[in-house]
Amino acid sequence: MNNYQFEICTNSVESCVAAQEGGAHRVELCAGIPEGGTTPSYGEISVAREVLTHTRLHVIIRPRGGDFLYSPIEIKTMLKDIKAARQLGADGVVFGCLTKEGDIDMNSMKELMRASQGLSVTFHRAFDVCRDPQKSLEQLIELGCNRILTSGQQPTAEKGIPLLKQLHRQAAGRIILLAGCGVNENNIKHIAHETGILEFHFSARENVKSQMEYKNEVVSMGGTVQINEYERNVTTVERVKATINALKMPQ
Repeated sequence: MNNYQFEICTNSVESCVAAQEGGAHRVELCAGIPEGGTTPSYGEISVAREVLTHTRLHVIIRPRGGDFLYSPIEIKTMLKDIKAARQLGADGVVFGCLTKEGDIDMNSMKELMRASQGLSVTFHRAFDVCRDPQKSLEQLIELGCNRILTSGQQPTAEKGIPLLKQLHRQAAGRIILLAGCGVNENNIKHIAHETGILEFHFSARENVKSQMEYKNEVVSMGGTVQINEYERNVTTVERVKATINALKMPQ
Protein backbone atom coordinates (compact mmCIF):
# COMPACT_ATOMS: atom_id res chain seq x y z
CA MET A 1 0.00 0.00 0.00
CA ASN A 2 2.78 2.41 -1.06
CA ASN A 3 4.32 2.36 2.43
CA TYR A 4 1.61 4.61 3.82
CA GLN A 5 1.87 5.49 7.50
CA PHE A 6 -1.12 6.39 9.66
CA GLU A 7 -0.98 8.50 12.83
CA ILE A 8 -4.03 8.92 15.03
CA CYS A 9 -4.52 12.09 17.06
CA THR A 10 -5.66 10.58 20.36
CA ASN A 11 -7.30 12.39 23.26
CA SER A 12 -7.15 9.56 25.82
CA VAL A 13 -5.76 6.12 26.55
CA GLU A 14 -9.11 4.75 25.37
CA SER A 15 -8.50 6.37 21.97
CA CYS A 16 -4.94 4.99 21.92
CA VAL A 17 -6.28 1.45 22.32
CA ALA A 18 -8.75 1.98 19.48
CA ALA A 19 -6.01 3.42 17.25
CA GLN A 20 -3.82 0.38 17.84
CA GLU A 21 -6.65 -2.09 17.25
CA GLY A 22 -7.60 -0.23 14.08
CA GLY A 23 -4.13 -0.64 12.58
CA ALA A 24 -2.46 2.73 13.19
CA HIS A 25 1.32 2.86 13.06
CA ARG A 26 1.57 5.75 15.53
CA VAL A 27 -0.47 7.90 17.89
CA GLU A 28 -0.05 11.52 18.86
CA LEU A 29 -1.29 11.73 22.45
CA CYS A 30 -2.83 15.09 23.38
CA ALA A 31 -4.89 16.72 26.10
CA GLY A 32 -6.94 19.87 25.46
CA ILE A 33 -8.25 18.93 22.03
CA PRO A 34 -10.66 21.93 21.84
CA GLU A 35 -7.54 24.13 22.10
CA GLY A 36 -5.75 22.23 19.36
CA GLY A 37 -3.91 19.89 21.71
CA THR A 38 -1.83 20.45 24.84
CA THR A 39 0.65 18.32 26.80
CA PRO A 40 -1.04 15.27 28.35
CA SER A 41 -0.52 14.29 31.98
CA TYR A 42 2.27 12.08 33.33
CA GLY A 43 -0.29 9.39 34.13
CA GLU A 44 -1.87 9.51 30.68
CA ILE A 45 1.50 9.11 28.95
CA SER A 46 2.53 6.31 31.31
CA VAL A 47 -0.63 4.26 30.83
CA ALA A 48 -0.65 4.91 27.07
CA ARG A 49 2.86 3.47 26.91
CA GLU A 50 1.69 0.39 28.81
CA VAL A 51 -1.19 -0.34 26.44
CA LEU A 52 0.57 0.52 23.17
CA THR A 53 2.44 -2.72 22.65
CA HIS A 54 3.08 -2.42 18.91
CA THR A 55 2.12 1.18 18.06
CA ARG A 56 4.54 4.08 18.39
CA LEU A 57 3.74 6.78 20.94
CA HIS A 58 4.37 10.43 20.17
CA VAL A 59 3.50 13.07 22.77
CA ILE A 60 2.57 16.67 22.03
CA ILE A 61 4.64 19.19 23.99
CA ARG A 62 2.49 22.30 24.12
CA PRO A 63 2.09 24.08 27.47
CA ARG A 64 -1.03 26.02 26.50
CA GLY A 65 -3.45 26.81 23.71
CA GLY A 66 -3.22 29.94 21.63
CA ASP A 67 -0.21 31.12 19.66
CA PHE A 68 3.25 29.55 19.40
CA LEU A 69 5.27 32.48 20.73
CA TYR A 70 6.67 31.06 23.95
CA SER A 71 8.28 32.82 26.90
CA PRO A 72 11.49 31.52 28.54
CA ILE A 73 9.46 30.01 31.40
CA GLU A 74 7.24 28.18 28.89
CA ILE A 75 10.30 26.82 27.07
CA LYS A 76 11.60 25.61 30.43
CA THR A 77 8.30 23.81 31.00
CA MET A 78 8.51 22.22 27.54
CA LEU A 79 12.03 20.98 28.26
CA LYS A 80 10.80 19.33 31.47
CA ASP A 81 7.90 17.72 29.59
CA ILE A 82 10.22 16.35 26.90
CA LYS A 83 12.36 14.82 29.66
CA ALA A 84 9.27 13.26 31.27
CA ALA A 85 8.02 11.89 27.92
CA ARG A 86 11.42 10.32 27.29
CA GLN A 87 11.53 8.74 30.77
CA LEU A 88 8.06 7.30 30.26
CA GLY A 89 9.12 5.59 27.03
CA ALA A 90 7.67 7.87 24.33
CA ASP A 91 9.04 7.22 20.84
CA GLY A 92 8.67 10.82 19.75
CA VAL A 93 7.61 14.34 20.64
CA VAL A 94 5.62 16.97 18.79
CA PHE A 95 6.21 20.71 19.20
CA GLY A 96 6.74 23.99 17.38
CA CYS A 97 7.87 27.53 18.20
CA LEU A 98 7.47 30.74 16.20
CA THR A 99 8.84 34.26 16.54
CA LYS A 100 6.53 37.24 16.83
CA GLU A 101 7.17 37.90 13.12
CA GLY A 102 5.79 34.46 12.22
CA ASP A 103 9.11 32.76 11.45
CA ILE A 104 10.53 29.57 12.98
CA ASP A 105 12.05 30.43 16.39
CA MET A 106 15.42 28.87 15.65
CA ASN A 107 16.91 29.53 19.09
CA SER A 108 14.05 27.91 21.01
CA MET A 109 13.80 25.08 18.51
CA LYS A 110 17.53 24.30 18.81
CA GLU A 111 17.15 24.07 22.59
CA LEU A 112 14.16 21.75 22.31
CA MET A 113 15.86 19.66 19.63
CA ARG A 114 18.88 19.11 21.87
CA ALA A 115 16.56 17.88 24.63
CA SER A 116 14.83 15.57 22.12
CA GLN A 117 17.95 13.84 20.85
CA GLY A 118 17.20 10.20 20.11
CA LEU A 119 13.44 10.83 19.84
CA SER A 120 11.48 11.32 16.63
CA VAL A 121 10.48 15.00 16.32
CA THR A 122 7.42 16.32 14.52
CA PHE A 123 6.98 20.07 14.04
CA HIS A 124 3.23 20.50 14.51
CA ARG A 125 0.67 22.78 12.91
CA ALA A 126 2.41 25.91 14.12
CA PHE A 127 3.74 25.46 10.58
CA ASP A 128 0.28 26.35 9.26
CA VAL A 129 0.46 29.83 10.76
CA CYS A 130 4.08 30.61 9.83
CA ARG A 131 4.80 33.48 7.45
CA ASP A 132 6.88 31.72 4.81
CA PRO A 133 6.24 27.96 4.52
CA GLN A 134 8.94 27.32 1.91
CA LYS A 135 11.66 29.02 3.98
CA SER A 136 10.36 27.38 7.16
CA LEU A 137 10.53 23.92 5.58
CA GLU A 138 14.23 24.43 4.84
CA GLN A 139 14.86 25.63 8.41
CA LEU A 140 13.12 22.57 9.87
CA ILE A 141 15.30 20.32 7.71
CA GLU A 142 18.34 22.22 9.00
CA LEU A 143 17.17 21.68 12.59
CA GLY A 144 16.87 17.94 12.04
CA CYS A 145 13.09 17.56 12.48
CA ASN A 146 11.77 14.25 11.16
CA ARG A 147 8.43 15.48 9.90
CA ILE A 148 6.03 18.40 9.59
CA LEU A 149 2.34 18.05 10.46
CA THR A 150 0.48 20.41 8.15
CA SER A 151 -2.84 21.09 6.46
CA GLY A 152 -1.14 23.19 3.81
CA GLN A 153 -1.96 26.40 5.71
CA GLN A 154 -5.68 25.87 5.12
CA PRO A 155 -8.55 24.88 7.47
CA THR A 156 -8.32 21.29 6.21
CA ALA A 157 -5.70 19.22 4.42
CA GLU A 158 -8.06 18.71 1.50
CA LYS A 159 -8.29 22.47 0.98
CA GLY A 160 -4.52 22.70 1.41
CA ILE A 161 -3.72 20.25 -1.39
CA PRO A 162 -1.98 22.84 -3.66
CA LEU A 163 0.57 23.86 -0.99
CA LEU A 164 0.93 20.29 0.33
CA LYS A 165 1.85 19.17 -3.17
CA GLN A 166 4.42 21.97 -3.52
CA LEU A 167 5.96 21.30 -0.11
CA HIS A 168 6.16 17.55 -0.72
CA ARG A 169 8.02 18.22 -3.95
CA GLN A 170 10.33 20.73 -2.23
CA ALA A 171 11.06 18.33 0.63
CA ALA A 172 12.30 15.73 -1.88
CA GLY A 173 12.65 13.07 0.80
CA ARG A 174 14.67 15.27 3.17
CA ILE A 175 11.78 15.59 5.64
CA ILE A 176 8.40 13.85 5.88
CA LEU A 177 5.18 15.73 5.20
CA LEU A 178 2.39 14.48 7.48
CA ALA A 179 -0.96 15.63 6.10
CA GLY A 180 -3.47 16.34 8.85
CA CYS A 181 -6.66 18.17 9.81
CA GLY A 182 -9.98 17.01 8.46
CA VAL A 183 -8.51 13.82 6.96
CA ASN A 184 -11.12 11.06 6.88
CA GLU A 185 -12.34 8.02 4.98
CA ASN A 186 -14.02 10.23 2.37
CA ASN A 187 -11.02 12.31 1.33
CA ILE A 188 -7.78 10.51 2.28
CA LYS A 189 -7.41 8.83 -1.11
CA HIS A 190 -7.94 12.12 -2.94
CA ILE A 191 -5.32 13.88 -0.78
CA ALA A 192 -2.82 11.05 -1.29
CA HIS A 193 -3.37 10.93 -5.04
CA GLU A 194 -3.06 14.70 -5.52
CA THR A 195 -0.07 15.34 -3.25
CA GLY A 196 2.05 12.18 -3.27
CA ILE A 197 2.21 12.36 0.54
CA LEU A 198 2.55 9.00 2.31
CA GLU A 199 1.82 9.90 5.96
CA PHE A 200 -1.58 10.89 7.30
CA HIS A 201 -2.78 12.25 10.65
CA PHE A 202 -6.44 11.95 11.63
CA SER A 203 -8.60 11.46 14.71
CA ALA A 204 -11.27 8.96 13.56
CA ARG A 205 -13.43 10.06 16.49
CA GLU A 206 -17.14 9.61 17.14
CA ASN A 207 -19.43 11.01 19.82
CA VAL A 208 -20.19 8.75 22.76
CA LYS A 209 -22.99 9.60 25.17
CA SER A 210 -22.25 9.84 28.88
CA GLN A 211 -23.54 7.03 31.08
CA MET A 212 -24.49 9.51 33.80
CA GLU A 213 -28.10 9.08 34.89
CA TYR A 214 -28.22 12.27 36.96
CA LYS A 215 -27.31 15.41 34.99
CA ASN A 216 -27.13 19.09 35.92
CA GLU A 217 -26.76 20.71 32.50
CA VAL A 218 -27.09 24.25 33.86
CA VAL A 219 -23.53 24.16 35.25
CA SER A 220 -20.59 24.33 32.84
CA MET A 221 -17.07 23.23 33.81
CA GLY A 222 -15.45 25.10 30.92
CA GLY A 223 -16.28 28.71 31.66
CA THR A 224 -16.12 30.49 28.31
CA VAL A 225 -15.39 27.24 26.41
CA GLN A 226 -18.80 25.68 25.94
CA ILE A 227 -18.83 21.93 25.30
CA ASN A 228 -21.36 19.17 25.85
CA GLU A 229 -20.13 17.67 29.11
CA TYR A 230 -22.43 14.68 28.80
CA GLU A 231 -20.86 13.54 25.57
CA ARG A 232 -17.31 12.43 24.74
CA ASN A 233 -15.48 12.35 21.44
CA VAL A 234 -13.34 9.19 21.19
CA THR A 235 -11.42 7.37 18.47
CA THR A 236 -13.17 4.22 17.29
CA VAL A 237 -11.63 1.09 15.80
CA GLU A 238 -14.20 1.14 13.01
CA ARG A 239 -13.34 4.65 11.81
CA VAL A 240 -9.59 4.02 11.97
CA LYS A 241 -10.03 0.91 9.83
CA ALA A 242 -12.41 2.66 7.43
CA THR A 243 -9.98 5.52 6.83
CA ILE A 244 -6.99 3.22 6.33
CA ASN A 245 -8.98 0.90 4.06
CA ALA A 246 -10.14 3.84 1.93
CA LEU A 247 -6.62 3.98 0.48
CA LYS A 248 -6.86 0.34 -0.58
CA MET A 249 -9.99 0.90 -2.65
CA PRO A 250 -9.54 0.74 -6.46
CA GLN A 251 -9.76 4.00 -8.39
